Amino acid sequence: MASNARQQSPAPLMSAPTATDVRAAAARIYGRVMRTPLVRAEKLSAITGADLWLKLESLQYTGAFKERGALNKLLTLSAAERKRGVIAASAGNHAQGLARHAKALGVPAMIVMPTTTPDVKVRQTRALDAEVVLAGHTFEEARERADALCAERGLVFVHPFDDPEIIAGQGTIALEMIEDGPQFDAMIAPIGGGGLICGMALAVKDASPRTQVIGVQSALFPSMKNALDGTARAVGGNTLAEGIAVKEAGALTRQIAARLVDDIVLVDERLLERALSMLMNEQKTLVEGAGAAGLAAILSDAARFRGRTIGLVLCGGNIDARLLSMILMRDLARSGRLARLRVQLLDMPGQLVRVASIIAENDGNVIDVGHHRTYSDLPAKMTCMDVTIDTQGQEHLDRIIENLRVAGYPVEIAAY
Repeated sequence: MASNARQQSPAPLMSAPTATDVRAAAARIYGRVMRTPLVRAEKLSAITGADLWLKLESLQYTGAFKERGALNKLLTLSAAERKRGVIAASAGNHAQGLARHAKALGVPAMIVMPTTTPDVKVRQTRALDAEVVLAGHTFEEARERADALCAERGLVFVHPFDDPEIIAGQGTIALEMIEDGPQFDAMIAPIGGGGLICGMALAVKDASPRTQVIGVQSALFPSMKNALDGTARAVGGNTLAEGIAVKEAGALTRQIAARLVDDIVLVDERLLERALSMLMNEQKTLVEGAGAAGLAAILSDAARFRGRTIGLVLCGGNIDARLLSMILMRDLARSGRLARLRVQLLDMPGQLVRVASIIAENDGNVIDVGHHRTYSDLPAKMTCMDVTIDTQGQEHLDRIIENLRVAGYPVEIAAY
């Protein structure tokens, strides 16, 4: 999806696409992009009380829905435009989606990325035979370079969201959900610049007008919500959902959203983390932060969605492995399944073994131990140890702590 900075300058205002354009895009890209599964999430449905269906766009070849719009755009270019080639400024899913299908169609593609783009994304894009230009430290600077190169070389600029063909291509997701699933009370999709939600809204309001279309944004980047309700909420920050961290909504997409999107929900970082962890642990489905936004919206107001049939778009699965590991470990800590205890004890032989034995006797598993003598404000004959333990949950953790205290060891939770 989009980057965590303001995207390319809005394209010259074009006529808005229609549901007919979405259906035409579906026919155009048929067989060239995966028709991703729509699955009922039984465990998540039981947890939330809503009947949840997941559209697994994270299974696309490049790991995100962006391929649909990019391919539709490429297929609508004239022979002369294809020969000239295309250009985009992106370090995310748009770059790889465009590069992949440009390669398949024999269209030269240039992607301008900031010099700060992780090397893995640069390599992945180059592996798809796109020419990668590294320019500037920010996306604004990369965009400016892309604009200049576009003019110099006569290339076709492919905007990540503010383009009729891009919007129509993304809307094919909703058509598939309507064809493959039950009658939905609502469909929920993440909003960055708005291409996905607008394409889906065009399809839904035509084929299933009683189905609500609900968008979800990171509370740190409420750009579309600001544009629609005329507010000036602060926009910016470090969000887990960097794929939808767009500072300015598209000119075309905001017009469509104003007509067809029923509501926009804002979710905080804690909910995004929780939703990502739930999808991984309960559904065994890997998503990036933006891909978890729909479930985060459900968790933000469970009563609103309880008993309703909801379709969620898991828009992408491209997440850094280290970030994923950290999120899962934090989730274990919050649930009490992982904790670091600080235990005070006499500085004498056998104390460390005794503490470890009490934990083991109560079925706790010691993962790591740190013993502190010098850097402590305890009396000279006292010391403390930090012990990280693996438990079965909060009740089990509470029992271990109580047994340590009964044995005479002052203990507190040093970190969750």
